[in-house]
Amino acid sequence: GETDSALLLFISVMTMFMSGVVAIFEYDLKKIIALSTLSQLGMMMFSISLGLFELAFFHLLTHALFKALLFLCAGILIHGVGNTQDIRSFGGLSLNFPLVTVCMNLANLSLCGVPFLAGFYSKDLIVELACQYSWGVFILCMMFICLSLTVLYSVRLTYLSFVGVYSGGPSISVCESDHTLIGPVVILSFVSLISGPILSWLSFPAPVLIFLPVFLKWAALLF
Repeated sequence: GETDSALLLFISVMTMFMSGVVAIFEYDLKKIIALSTLSQLGMMMFSISLGLFELAFFHLLTHALFKALLFLCAGILIHGVGNTQDIRSFGGLSLNFPLVTVCMNLANLSLCGVPFLAGFYSKDLIVELACQYSWGVFILCMMFICLSLTVLYSVRLTYLSFVGVYSGGPSISVCESDHTLIGPVVILSFVSLISGPILSWLSFPAPVLIFLPVFLKWAALLF
C-alpha cells in the first residue's frame, strides 16, 4: 500500500545517500565499486517504490553490463600493480594501461549517467519520472544529491587511479598484451555503449512522455 511504498522510498533514498558518502571516503578499489553497486541498488528500489517496475529492471540490466566492466578493469589494475587494492598506491596508471583506462572511464561515465551511454537511458528516465511524482521537495533534493555523490566518487576514483604521479611499488606490469584479459573488457565496452538504446527500444513499445519545467529537465545534468 501507500505506507509500504513510502517506507521503501525512504529506505532506498537513505541507501543511495549513505553508500555514496561512504564511497567518497573509501580507499579500497573494490569496496568503492561495491558501494557504487549498493547506491545503484538503492536507485532500483527507489524506482520500484515509485511503481516503475519495468524501469527498475531495465536499470538492473544496463547497470549489470557496465558494472561487470568496472570490476574486470579493477581486477586488471590490481593484478598489474602487484596485488594491491589501495588506490593510494595507484596514480598515473593511464600510461601503463591505456586501453583499460579508456574502458574503465567509459564504464564510470555510464554509471554517472552521461548522455547517450548505457546508464543514461535507464537512470535519466527514472530521475525524470521521479520529478513528475509529487513526493515532496525533500525526496527530490536527496535524489539529486545522491546523483552528484555518484559523480563525485567516480571522478575521485578516476583521478586517484589514472591521473597524478604513480605512488606504488616498483613491480608494475603491463597486462594489456594478454588477450584473455583484454578481450572481455573490449567486448563489454561496446556492450555498455550500445546496450542502453537497444534495450530501451526492445523493452518499451512506446516512448515515455515526460512533462517537466526546464530547470528540472536540466537538473540531472547540472548536478
